[in-house]
Amino acid sequence: MKKIASLSFLFVALLFSACSNAQDKSKRPSPPAVVKQTLASGTIISIDYSQPSIKGRTIGKDIEPKEGEVWRTGANEATVFEVSNAVKINGKDLAAGKYGLFSISGKDTWTIIFNKTWKQWGASSYNQVADALRIDAVVTQETTFAEKMTFTIDDKGVVNLFWGNNKATFMVE
Repeated sequence: MKKIASLSFLFVALLFSACSNAQDKSKRPSPPAVVKQTLASGTIISIDYSQPSIKGRTIGKDIEPKEGEVWRTGANEATVFEVSNAVKINGKDLAAGKYGLFSISGKDTWTIIFNKTWKQWGASSYNQVADALRIDAVVTQETTFAEKMTFTIDDKGVVNLFWGNNKATFMVE
C-alpha cells in the first residue's frame, strides 16, 4: 500500500511540475517583455508583449507584418497597451484602460490599432468593430537592425517599435 501511495504521490508531483513548466512563458521562442513609463503628467503607459525574433527570415514575406494584413504586433497573445489616464495618441483621444495593440503595415506608415478586446490569442479573434482608435505611425528605416521586436517609451511619451530595420513611432500625451 505504501508503494502505491508513493507512486501516486510521485505521479502527481511530476504532473504538477510539467504543468508549471508549461506555464513558464520565459521559455517560449518569443519570450514575454514589458515596457513601462510614467509621463510628467503622472500617466503610466505599459506595453506587455512577446518578442519574436527574425532568425534569418524576411519581414513581410516569411514573418509578420505582411503588408495590408492585421498583425498582433508581437507574438503569442495579443500585445496589451495600457494607459492609467485618458490620453491623446498622435492627437486623438483614447480613454484610460487596456487595449489589444494591433497594426497593419504599409510602406511609409503603419496603422496602429487600439482594440477594446485585449485578452485574446494573436489576431485570430480580432474584430474591427471593437477598435477604440486607429492612428498612423510614421515608419523609418534604421541602420541598426533589431533581431528581436522591441518597444521603447521615453518620458515624453514617444513610443517606438523596432523590428528589423523598421522603426514605427507614435506619440502619447
